[in-house]
Amino acid sequence: MGKTYKVANQQDFKKAVDMVKPGDEIIIANGNYTGWEQTINTNGTAGKPVIIRAETSGKVIFSGDVSKYVFQLTGTYTELSGLTFTGCNVVKAGGSSGILVELKSTKYCRLANCIFTKNAAKAQFMPLVVVGDNGERNRVDHCTFTQNVDNMELQVKVTANSVPVYTLIDHNLFTQKDSVKWPVYNGGECVQIGQDPILLANQVAYATVRDNRFIHCNGEPEVISNKSSGNKYINNYFEDCHGELVMRGGHDCLIDSNTFKGGMGGIRVNGTHHTITNNTLSDMPIAIRLMYGMSKGRVETGFYVAASDCTIKNNHITNSTTGILIGDSKNANWEGKFDTKRYPSRTMQDVAPFNNTLVDNTITGTKTPVKHNEN
Repeated sequence: MGKTYKVANQQDFKKAVDMVKPGDEIIIANGNYTGWEQTINTNGTAGKPVIIRAETSGKVIFSGDVSKYVFQLTGTYTELSGLTFTGCNVVKAGGSSGILVELKSTKYCRLANCIFTKNAAKAQFMPLVVVGDNGERNRVDHCTFTQNVDNMELQVKVTANSVPVYTLIDHNLFTQKDSVKWPVYNGGECVQIGQDPILLANQVAYATVRDNRFIHCNGEPEVISNKSSGNKYINNYFEDCHGELVMRGGHDCLIDSNTFKGGMGGIRVNGTHHTITNNTLSDMPIAIRLMYGMSKGRVETGFYVAASDCTIKNNHITNSTTGILIGDSKNANWEGKFDTKRYPSRTMQDVAPFNNTLVDNTITGTKTPVKHNEN
């Protein structure tokens, strides 16, 4: 057994962080806390992680304005658990953006059993939790994100120079998220893997998002937004969401064994070589959409890449208006809607989906099982 340090203020917390060794534990005393800004550069081992936890889960509560971060983990084999963040306002100030928890270049670190509720973003595109830099095999699990306002919940941050790899996001609950107030109804994703689907879509993150529940997630059209390559979305449950699981950019992703009940849609696909198998979708306007693009393949630059070389197999679709739509957003004109200097792409969405394989899908109680709109 390692040492246990019990702390009730920032000064004692910092002292404990500086002293802990593998297998030690820091317990934050029950109470309400504001104004915390702590870097945690602790290093455990696989058999002896450093544990930082609430004295009682749900009774250590952080609130107030946040312009930098509350906790920034930078080490290895460290677990942060049992904390509640409520009534926090993440703001931009002094050139920095507020984040509640950031895992920065961490390896084998874990954020678990935390509650994020009734927090608000005061600017667009601000996540509460970020996994970033060149991290490896970090995990966010068994957390609850509910009734947060105008924010993104969880972001895996991919840049030109850094990609956190093998992030595991599992057994979390995302719920009761209202539409964001920002322009073009954007910046309210629950999970975002990558941020630039045009220039950085080929970055391979190897993230896995599995066994999560998304209920009444109406922040924006993309409940999950995939903007990088090589990720897996497995056994997630979606109920009455206004958004979809979206392959906005990227390639070579797996979407398997997810369940979608009600809401405005199921799975939207741009990009190449995705595998979409064993999903169950019911009671929605369109279950699976394969989209037009401005370009094709993974070499050409396009604001949207046409869906191609994807496998759509053994999905079960019931009681929907259209089961599978091959060719949505045909001839959509994006002139003046994005920066063509930053993104050197054509503005007409006129490249049809191609080379996609549909096999062994079961579609019942649906007005149009498969609709072709490629020509």
